[in-house]
Amino acid sequence: MSWRSSFRCSKFRHVFGKPSTKEHSYDGVPVTRSVHDNHYCSANPCFIAVVTECAGGGSFLVLPIHHTGRVDPQHPRVCGHSGRVLDVKWNPFDDHCIASCSEDCTVKIWDIPVCGVQQNLTKARKTLIGHSRRVGLIEWHPTAENLLLSSAYDYKVLLWDVSQGEAVLRYPVRVVLMPVFHRYPAEALLLSVSFNTDGSRMAVASKDRRVRVLDPRTGKILQVSSSKFHRASKVLYIGGFKMLLSTGSSPWNHRQVVLWDPDDLSEPLYEEELDGSAGVLFPFYDPDTHMLYLAGKGDGNIRYYELSNEKPYISFLTEYRSHLPQKGLGVMPKRGLDVSSCEVFRFYRLITIKGLVEPLSMIVPRKESGIFQEDLYPMTVGNQAAMTAQEWLMGINRGPVLMSLRPETRVANPYPETPAEKGVVRQLSSLRFQMGPADGSVSRTDLDFMEEAFFEEQLAYQDAKYPREVSDLCGWQPDETQIPLWTYCCTPHCCEPAEGPPPTTERELLQAFYRQQDEIRSLREDLNHKDERIAQLEVEIKNTRNNLRATF
Repeated sequence: MSWRSSFRCSKFRHVFGKPSTKEHSYDGVPVTRSVHDNHYCSANPCFIAVVTECAGGGSFLVLPIHHTGRVDPQHPRVCGHSGRVLDVKWNPFDDHCIASCSEDCTVKIWDIPVCGVQQNLTKARKTLIGHSRRVGLIEWHPTAENLLLSSAYDYKVLLWDVSQGEAVLRYPVRVVLMPVFHRYPAEALLLSVSFNTDGSRMAVASKDRRVRVLDPRTGKILQVSSSKFHRASKVLYIGGFKMLLSTGSSPWNHRQVVLWDPDDLSEPLYEEELDGSAGVLFPFYDPDTHMLYLAGKGDGNIRYYELSNEKPYISFLTEYRSHLPQKGLGVMPKRGLDVSSCEVFRFYRLITIKGLVEPLSMIVPRKESGIFQEDLYPMTVGNQAAMTAQEWLMGINRGPVLMSLRPETRVANPYPETPAEKGVVRQLSSLRFQMGPADGSVSRTDLDFMEEAFFEEQLAYQDAKYPREVSDLCGWQPDETQIPLWTYCCTPHCCEPAEGPPPTTERELLQAFYRQQDEIRSLREDLNHKDERIAQLEVEIKNTRNNLRATF
């Protein structure tokens, strides 16, 4: 690392990382052993999702954000994929909607109940079927509602509108990149993707390790980097500075960080070699504080930088060090931070060797930390969409809707609101406890709303799990509704008994009891005659082998 003066004037020069204790972390999480260079973790103010290791399919864990401590090994999971899950992303405008992609060539959209996942969730709200190979990357549009980008190893980059009514979507609204005449261009296999502030441009790092700027509506490549001394792995738009940042390696396999002008990628604005480690560098940028965080896969440290419009553009602040390496990192949106403790950023470190998800808070030390610091928390990106998917597809560009982090402050949406196509259940699902600023009490009205939301959510979940008509989705994933009662249905990573109505009378209870006794007696008889059955099967195998030898 190049030398810099440590006397630079900055209000963030004393930022420090504060890891949570084990009681306030998520312990006992079987983090996935996949080798893809993804984060495997996504967080919002309500839930945290972590991709887990399982046998016979793919699953991820969804926990309420305050559900810390030891996680039950039998905790229900979202397990509707038939292949390993490779990436998960929360919808930025709906805290109860999450997207996942998998090696089974599909992308699924899930609705998480307001009370969390109480039983294994296997039926997705939407299934996107457009790829022929594993899907390794997904990304939500930053300003338009219900727009999702997916990239797979079939060299296709597709844009989906998940607000369409069908349960299974086979046709995307835009094909950004795809093979032409059986030619598979290297720029169509993405390693990283990043939208600019209003979503009108998209920066990608591809298989050929070059940085490209595209028009996501047409797929036209506007700029291509030509530097031979930088092999990009991750790319990130720097909002507010009209710059592009990429991390990668040099020809000598030294990890690098490079700044670009997105309108001219012929020469980098700034480049610096960091170290000789082999792990991929994940960049994270906070546009409110202009701070850049660099965290390496397999590293235990996280570096902090401050960006500016003037040379040298990047100023090193300090770093957080830990002896426990991280496999991936999730990031909490700014609206979920604790402003009373001057928290400006929060990571969720996946520590595989401990089975631990550790929250790490970046804190600016202040003498009066109990009051709202206006210089640390300017207007930031909120959870309201600036436009619909159709408006964006027609060519409209809008910046994000901003919100204030000051408690009990609301900012009106500057854009005209569009009628949302959501039912009563979805509105009830978005209800959350509104805690008082002083004592944290909950009013009786809030409790009534939450109770009503809970019952509506449970009814909606049962209707979705046991529909009256066969869904189109049953051809693409197991349909639990067609399994008879009193049998055992298997989910991708565990088995659970199917639900059935309990006996209502004493006679029915006795009949069920006698039926179970007969089954137990039959199983005992089979167990007593196991040696005879084994010998019989061995003779049959021997005879079959002799017949095969005689045939040939």
